[in-house]
Amino acid sequence: MISFTSAQLTAWFAAFIFPLARILALIASSPILGNRQIPARIKVALAVAITVIIAPTLHFPADLDPASAQGILVLLQQIVAGLMMGFSIRLIFTAVEMAGDIGGMQMGLGFATFYDPQNATHLPVIAQFLGIMTALAFLAMDGHLYLIAALADSFHSFPIGTDTMSAGVFRTLVEWGASMFSHALQLALPLIGALLITNLALGILTRSAPQLNVFAVGFPITLMVGFIALMLALPFLAPLLGTFVQEGMDVISRMMQQTVSP
Repeated sequence: MISFTSAQLTAWFAAFIFPLARILALIASSPILGNRQIPARIKVALAVAITVIIAPTLHFPADLDPASAQGILVLLQQIVAGLMMGFSIRLIFTAVEMAGDIGGMQMGLGFATFYDPQNATHLPVIAQFLGIMTALAFLAMDGHLYLIAALADSFHSFPIGTDTMSAGVFRTLVEWGASMFSHALQLALPLIGALLITNLALGILTRSAPQLNVFAVGFPITLMVGFIALMLALPFLAPLLGTFVQEGMDVISRMMQQTVSP
């Protein structure tokens, strides 16, 4: 007859629940895997499958009880680590959507909004279009697989145990967010520059011919110039996205290495 002791059951449960917490947190906060349109049971099943693959390769203190105060603290650390990793990649999508938002407002399409089910909010049509293109490019370059690989590596750089994250982790995440929003402004600059020149030309035309209805003429011209500039800028989106994803993986690696031993 096969029998198990309570210590063995606790050890097996701890070996499964701690990595599962980090993996579930990453899936919930990541831009593609955490989409609200994906059923929750699919996300949980994916997290369980990844945990079953990763858990046998992990090592952590055998006396770590998930029901103890120390075990709960370690569990919370795993959740925070997963959320930060997923959020660092989500910032890339937010930056691209922000660039589309700025460009759409300059084109005069700030009023044209659609419901975004992923973020549960209304986004301008240009921002949503760029967000969809970013998601497709992210999947085409296997960004989701790189994210899962970074997750597996994080268990070695920040192993499950009594080590805690240092304050530098949050500073790294804040600096990454600041750089991404500066990149968003740089992405929108070609469109903003083209529309600025168009508006200056329309202003000069209005001063030269005051009888010209600038609202009837300027709006279609602004739209046409904006779409042409967007069409010319789209081929450069995928290489920039690849650079951003690589930088995001480096940020995840740096964050997971900043730990403090007790």
